[in-house]
Amino acid sequence: MKDFPIPVRSIGPGSQAEDETLEYMPMPQGMETFRAPLLPEPEQMAARHQAHEALRDTLAQLGVVCQGGGNRVVDLTGLAEADLTLVNQVLGEGEVSAVVQPSGDEQREVRVQEAVFAGVWRVVTTANGRVVSDIIELGHIPEVLKQAAREDVVAEVPRWQGGLPPNVQNAPALLAEIEDHWRIWRHGQPAHVVNLTLLPVSMEDIGFLDHHLGTGRVLILSRGYGNCRITNTCRPNTWRVVYYNSQDLVILNAVEVSELPEVAQAAIEDLQDSHERLQEVLAWVEQG
Repeated sequence: MKDFPIPVRSIGPGSQAEDETLEYMPMPQGMETFRAPLLPEPEQMAARHQAHEALRDTLAQLGVVCQGGGNRVVDLTGLAEADLTLVNQVLGEGEVSAVVQPSGDEQREVRVQEAVFAGVWRVVTTANGRVVSDIIELGHIPEVLKQAAREDVVAEVPRWQGGLPPNVQNAPALLAEIEDHWRIWRHGQPAHVVNLTLLPVSMEDIGFLDHHLGTGRVLILSRGYGNCRITNTCRPNTWRVVYYNSQDLVILNAVEVSELPEVAQAAIEDLQDSHERLQEVLAWVEQG
C-alpha cells in the first residue's frame, strides 16, 4: 500500500500546544472628552471685570461664527494678571495644539492652544521671548496656521533625474500623483489622501518622499482617540499626517492634499456645542 499523499494532523482536545495564546494589537485608549474647567471660588471671580468682558465678547463672537461668519478675534492684550488668570481657567486646554516655528533670522514664534471648548483658540505670538500678541480666535482653525503654510510654499523644484537611491522604488510615482493633485486642487474640493500605510513603500521610499516634499514651519498635534501629528510641506496645500495609537505605534501614515486636514479643525457642530457650554460657564462666572 502506498503512503497517503496528504499528511494527517490530529485535531481535538490535547492536539494543540498548551502554551499558545492569541496576541492582539493594543487598542487606543484614553479618548479625550469634554471636561468642565476648574473655576475659583465665586468671591474670587466677582471683581474680575476685565475677564468678564473678554469672556462675554468671546461668547458673542463665537455666536457670529456659528451663524456662518468668518473667524473672529478677541484681544487679551492689556488684561490685568488676575483677570488673565481667570480667562485661562475658564478656557482650559483642549486636545489640539500647534506651533508656527520662526523662519530665517526672524525670532517670531506663534503658539496655538485649543480651549476645552472646540473652536475657541488661544493664539500667542512671541518675538525674542517677549509676548507681542495674545488673542482668542474663534473659528474652525486659526488663520495663522493656513497663512504660514502658504508662505512656506517654494518655487518649482525639478523632479529627480538619474538613478534612484537604494531601496527607493515607488516614491517617484507617488510624488507625481501628489503633484498632479496639488496643482489642480481648489478651495472647496474634497481632500485627496495618499495612504502610505496601505501601499508597498519602503522606509527609503518615505524618506525620499519627505525630502522632495520638504517640511514647513507648521506643526499641529491632535490628542483625541490616540494622537495625530500634522506638518505642512513646501508644496501648496500638501500635508503630512501621521496617526499613532496609545502605544505610540504608527497606525496611519498619509499625505493629504487639502487646505488643512479636517482632523485638526472644529466642525460646525463642535462650534455650536461650544457656544452652549461657554454660555453655561459664563453664567456661573457672572453669578459669582
